[in-house]
Amino acid sequence: MINAKKIEDIAKQITESIPPQVKNVAQDFEEKAKQVLQSKLSKLDVVSREEFDVQTQVLIKTRAKLDELTAKIAEIEEKLNK
Repeated sequence: MINAKKIEDIAKQITESIPPQVKNVAQDFEEKAKQVLQSKLSKLDVVSREEFDVQTQVLIKTRAKLDELTAKIAEIEEKLNK
């Protein structure tokens, strides 16, 4: 069985053995990568998760209302055809 604590200790030792210059390069790379990704994503025609969730709820309500109105129209048509 794999000992999670042992793996965590090994990962910590590896991280501590990395020279500070390499850590700085990694941090700089991460920051630059985030900046580039944010810049490119902002140029795409996408919506935020919050906006998507709001529109999903609006669509659910609209669909329910449409189903309700469709049923009422069918009921009225049935009464008229009698």
